Amino acid sequence: MTARTLVRLTFANPASATYLGLVGVVVAIATAVTLFAPDPGFIWVFPALFAFPLFFFVTLVEGAFRGEGQPETWLLLTELVLCVLAQSLALGTLVEGLRGRLRRGVPRTPTGR
Repeated sequence: MTARTLVRLTFANPASATYLGLVGVVVAIATAVTLFAPDPGFIWVFPALFAFPLFFFVTLVEGAFRGEGQPETWLLLTELVLCVLAQSLALGTLVEGLRGRLRRGVPRTPTGR
């Protein structure tokens, strides 16, 4: 699999682009609330919920290695970004697989044009 294929599956199909757009909007809202609200509360739970299945397991594994204490903010944000990109790639691969574009050996029927 080439880098171009990975980029296409992660960013260039409609399902992945929609998912990444929704995550971007939620992160922008969470950032705005954090910057301008006196008490942002648990606003960063919403971006984590968009990355939930993978982000949950990554934070569990990271917490097991880290031990006691709260992780740094940069580590959580890095985990969030990597999990969102991995899920976008998985979503793109699923969509392309369901469309049948990943099967290169299957001949296509002529369209009659």
